[in-house]
Amino acid sequence: MITDPIANFLGSWSVQLNGYSIVFRIILSVFLSALIGWERSTKRHSAGLRTFMIVTLSGTVTMLIDLHINSIYNGHYFILSALSIVSAARIATRTLFFTSRNQIMGLTTSVSLWCSCILGLAIGAGLYSITAISYLVVLLCLSKLPYLEFFLKNRSNHFEIHLELKNSLNLQNFVTTIRKLGLIIDAIEMNPAYANSGLSVYSIAITISNEELKNYKTHKEIIDALSTLDYIYHIEEI
Repeated sequence: MITDPIANFLGSWSVQLNGYSIVFRIILSVFLSALIGWERSTKRHSAGLRTFMIVTLSGTVTMLIDLHINSIYNGHYFILSALSIVSAARIATRTLFFTSRNQIMGLTTSVSLWCSCILGLAIGAGLYSITAISYLVVLLCLSKLPYLEFFLKNRSNHFEIHLELKNSLNLQNFVTTIRKLGLIIDAIEMNPAYANSGLSVYSIAITISNEELKNYKTHKEIIDALSTLDYIYHIEEI
């Protein structure tokens, strides 16, 4: 049997199913999930402090109930815990939405909610070391890795833009300019959300084929250069 270093430090009571360990696991669940929820709230995401706390707490409580039922009937079935993961996944999908620019938003928050439920199950099972390590990794991914993700994304040879043209007749001019710059258009999709705005709006997937652009230009620099064209009303990366 694998020993838990944190449980060994706390004492045997922490791995047993008793009043003290139950209260401790619930408090730990609420505390850790509150920190993750706070991080999401500071970035103005739809699922914030209360949502993360409730989802994680539900995972902890269902695991405690499963453990209690199994101790009574000498079983090894974790039905409620399995259902809580499925329920958390369903809740998480409701945080996803498409913007008017055909961009999926809330994906990281959605996955974080699902992960928080699993962390709650680990806390409920008394797996303190696994919980601590996983929690730190999740918090690191949410708070620090976006900077690395942005750097890698900005240096990728593939990106997608939201393009607003003053007139649909200017699309051919834009395509010609893109090709002269050494860029390849992989896909063009007209955005119906702007049908009555007077603008011609598109989502365009682009690949950088020019070697000089690959080595010396970021997406922002390319987009800034394109934004100087007279017939472009607005352009940005999505």
